[in-house]
Amino acid sequence: MSSAISPIQLLQLIESRQTNGKLVEPAPRNLEVEQVIQAALSAPDHRRIRPWRFMQLRGTAREKLGQIFSECLTESGVDDPEQHRKVMAQPLRAPLIIIAIVKTQTNVNVPIVEQVLSMGAAIQNSLLQLTAQGYASIWRSGTLAESLLLKQKMGLEPEDVIAGFIYIGTAAKQLPPRLPLVVSDFLTDWPA
Repeated sequence: MSSAISPIQLLQLIESRQTNGKLVEPAPRNLEVEQVIQAALSAPDHRRIRPWRFMQLRGTAREKLGQIFSECLTESGVDDPEQHRKVMAQPLRAPLIIIAIVKTQTNVNVPIVEQVLSMGAAIQNSLLQLTAQGYASIWRSGTLAESLLLKQKMGLEPEDVIAGFIYIGTAAKQLPPRLPLVVSDFLTDWPA
């Protein structure tokens, strides 16, 4: 069986993926986003319950998200104008945001943790596809992702899990390659 990409090429792609927070236009076009989500939909999925949902935000939708972030801060008792300014600016740091949402299911014999882990794998597949397409990204989460007000304003259910905000664009500045980690620092034989 011949593959389009060799195992070494795949490893090189994986190792080249880095978080990059300096993102500018252009962002992926619709067809490229579809390919990113197609990669996500190939993630491991116990019992094929397909718990993954994604929302994409471009243009003024990012400003609306920033406003919702600010409302969430207000609801939590934060009134510092600087913190509000910062959260309102967060969605503007990239031309495209994909929000990764786990539609948790309790009526199946799949623990919630496995459903969330499945989304983690889906996000990683997405990040690798973005890297292969030549785009840069940063996966963020934080306490705002847990806000019930945010979920409500986004049309989600309280039990949904926002696994992350994936900020996507073109790298404004190339990062130096990461130093490779030594596998033996992380892998042991058992029993020793």
